Amino acid sequence: MRQSDMSLDSRVKASLVAAIGLLCLDGLASSPARAQTQQQPTINLGSRGWGAAYAPRTTPSADREPETIQFSVKAGVASDYIYRGVTLSDRKPAAGAGVEATYRWLYTAATAASVNLPTQPSGEMTVSGGVRPTWGSVDFDLGVTYFAYPGEMPGGPTNGIEYWEAAFRAAAPVGESIRVAAGYAYSPNVSNTGAWSHYVAAGIGFELPSRLLPPDVGVAFTTAAGYSWFGRQVPALGGFNLPAYLNWQAGITFSHKSFNVDLRYYDTNLSKENCYVFTGDPNATPGGRINSITNPDGLMSRWCSATLVAKVWVELN
Repeated sequence: MRQSDMSLDSRVKASLVAAIGLLCLDGLASSPARAQTQQQPTINLGSRGWGAAYAPRTTPSADREPETIQFSVKAGVASDYIYRGVTLSDRKPAAGAGVEATYRWLYTAATAASVNLPTQPSGEMTVSGGVRPTWGSVDFDLGVTYFAYPGEMPGGPTNGIEYWEAAFRAAAPVGESIRVAAGYAYSPNVSNTGAWSHYVAAGIGFELPSRLLPPDVGVAFTTAAGYSWFGRQVPALGGFNLPAYLNWQAGITFSHKSFNVDLRYYDTNLSKENCYVFTGDPNATPGGRINSITNPDGLMSRWCSATLVAKVWVELN
């Protein structure tokens, strides 16, 4: 992406591609578990920040009617807000919260999170809704999410970065302790750049058997990988494709009732030069390989490099 005053907003658009929300399988944490005594790990395929890679899969309250609307509320802090291997908080701590309401197969949710991005929005907010049917042992999730960044600096070629995305996920248990998942997401105009985006991901999780752990304690090992590719931006943003890339992550999550701690490794195959093209990192440094179209100054960013993240959150169902 050509680096000039005119392209500041375009670099922001690229950085916010990293904020595309699958909501992944986090929402499935509030759906009924298949057994009272054994939980299944929830696998993070590139979710928004505050569900993490594992959350207890609880049964509905016994004192509620099956047709009752049920709620899940979560809030937490993290040493870095990572989305698909890319930081959205400039390698700084972040905080967030979310609420979800479900009625049978239907759900709606809203989240808010702190971010540190080039357009300096006051935060990241999402509103989503969809359906989560179950067929046999497979849980499905088909939903649409709208992304907003209030308080951002005005102007730029597109005058705003709000957009929407549709996503489809499926997850299934394999035996008592293993869960597999896969997902796909599409946006026709990611971050209002004019470029479409596709994302596919798959993962696996392993839950330690409850008989090996103290009561109300869960330990899960999860890992996932995904691939993002994009169309061409509008001519005002350079007219070239945003760089496609792989991301992967692996970690361990500990839970005790509503309290959760996650320790996780993230990485991508983006070069430091393409990381700058993708994110528009305002702290990027010179000295990299020059690309006359996308990165004529050879700027490099560390926003896409390997990192370890600690996350703590509380979830109430």
